[in-house]
Amino acid sequence: MHYSLTIERQTKEGMNEVADQPNAIQPVVIGLAGWSGSGKTTLALKLIAALKARGLRVATIKHAHHGFDVDVPGKDSYAHRQAGADEVVVASSQRIAHMIEAPLPDPNQRRSLEELLPRVSGADAVVVEGFKAGTHPKLEIFRPELQRPRLLGEVPNILAVATPGGLSDGPAGIPVFDLDAIQASLDALLALFRDA
Repeated sequence: MHYSLTIERQTKEGMNEVADQPNAIQPVVIGLAGWSGSGKTTLALKLIAALKARGLRVATIKHAHHGFDVDVPGKDSYAHRQAGADEVVVASSQRIAHMIEAPLPDPNQRRSLEELLPRVSGADAVVVEGFKAGTHPKLEIFRPELQRPRLLGEVPNILAVATPGGLSDGPAGIPVFDLDAIQASLDALLALFRDA
């Protein structure tokens, strides 16, 4: 069975929230949860490629545990931020980068996925890496060789597990996907997360 999505896209620029687009559908959100070294980023890359091969528009949201910077010293946009600009938009014919200086009052505080999802515009699917404690639907990446405990039952809203070879001793009723052949299970994965 081939799972298909009907996609209606707006062409008017500036309509970036689903609420502003009467014909828009909510994107499928596929959260990836797993311990460090489990292969979350590798799986994210495979999912992005497989979703793009289906003709879907894909966005990603990744949680960073530490401060990071996507800009580099010596560039005009970096100088704009250093001079005090609260927002900097850099645009070319290929891409748009929008940097927002928005420090949280408490440096140990974390942004929520619910706060960030509305910033993604026009996506059919959003692959989320991190945000383990969030309530969004998740796929646990489990590698027994890491000798780390299972997240299923400890982390909210894990809908399925991906493990090498599709082998798992998880609870009955939880779908298990082969981590090394996720493209072959894409239809079932999309259906599961679309219905979540």
